[in-house]
Amino acid sequence: MTIEVPYQPLPVDQSDVRYVHGPDSAVQPGVPVGETIEFDWNDSAIYPGTSRKFWVHVPARYDPSQPASLMVFQDGWWYLNPEGEVRGAIVLDNLVHRGDIPVTIGVFVDPGVFPDAEDPKNRNAEYDAFDDRYVSFLLSEIIPEVTKRYSIAEVPDRWGICGGSSGGNCAFTAAWLRPDKFRRVIGYLSSFAQMPGGNPYPELIPSVSRKPLRIFLQAGHRDLRWNEPEANWLANNLRVAAALAEAGYDFRLVLGDGGHSPNHGGVLLPDALRWLWRSDDHPHQPVGWGGATS
Repeated sequence: MTIEVPYQPLPVDQSDVRYVHGPDSAVQPGVPVGETIEFDWNDSAIYPGTSRKFWVHVPARYDPSQPASLMVFQDGWWYLNPEGEVRGAIVLDNLVHRGDIPVTIGVFVDPGVFPDAEDPKNRNAEYDAFDDRYVSFLLSEIIPEVTKRYSIAEVPDRWGICGGSSGGNCAFTAAWLRPDKFRRVIGYLSSFAQMPGGNPYPELIPSVSRKPLRIFLQAGHRDLRWNEPEANWLANNLRVAAALAEAGYDFRLVLGDGGHSPNHGGVLLPDALRWLWRSDDHPHQPVGWGGATS
């Protein structure tokens, strides 16, 4: 099947390009609004001393008798904010209502902070690390708070994780280390370049057996240090994408213009989710649709 893409002229100046959101990123008439519940998490065993909020968004079509898919978003409020660039809850409501993706509960998790510290932020320590602490934090502390309230499918093909910048390589690392739990990944402008010890993935990906992951990456032509020989965020994303391609992964790379901004990734979220949840057997039907419950 051939899909025709409308002509769009390329910008000559790439320094400040902004993409326009589509209708799936706006509240639509006739689409019921899901419920968003805010939680505080101040007693982490994995990141002791940290405090954070997280939000759970439940689309209106959720039925407790039919276990929902799960999508975890890093930088929770940035990705949930209806006035922001990503607008995650609005997108989930629109796509679930139309049947483009299965009923999916969104979990939006803020990075931790140390409330009384001079430098309170723990974001980079959590997100840029190449270890299993963060994914273990999700699995042992945050997601159990969700599953004790809502019915969530247990099969890993129904679990996804999304993030941008440091949250992007965090999402990638979570799925890479625990593909028994997360198998759908979205990474926007991922900060592979600033991982302590360097970006391990260009060498690591082809050196191990292919993992059952489906990965959507977005990179920017004018991302940080895009034309520098070291710590080049654009180049590191391209190297990861090349390694995935050569290793035969189910992945997609969208390369856009502009700098280190969540705008392009936010605009892409509806299409990224449709692509992630597509069925292998029926390309136009989402995974888990048609009554699959486990």
